[in-house]
Amino acid sequence: MSQTLAAVSGSIASIGYGIAAFGPGIGVGIIFGKGTEALARQPEAAGLIRANQILGFAFCEALALIGLVMPFVYGT
Repeated sequence: MSQTLAAVSGSIASIGYGIAAFGPGIGVGIIFGKGTEALARQPEAAGLIRANQILGFAFCEALALIGLVMPFVYGT
C-alpha cells in the first residue's frame, strides 16, 4: 500500500460514514414529518400511526448503525 493511501485511509472512512448517515437522517425527518401530518388529519388513529413511526425510525437508525460499523469491519 502506498504511503499516500495509508495516510488518507482514516479520512476516507470518516467521509464514508458522513455520507452513510445522511440518508437515514433524511429518512427520519420524513418519517416524523409525515407522521405529524397523519396525526393532524386523523387523531383517532394515533396509536397505529405512532407504532408505525417507531418501527420506521428503528429501520432508519439500523441503516445508520450499519454504516457506522462497516468501516471498522472492512478497515485494515
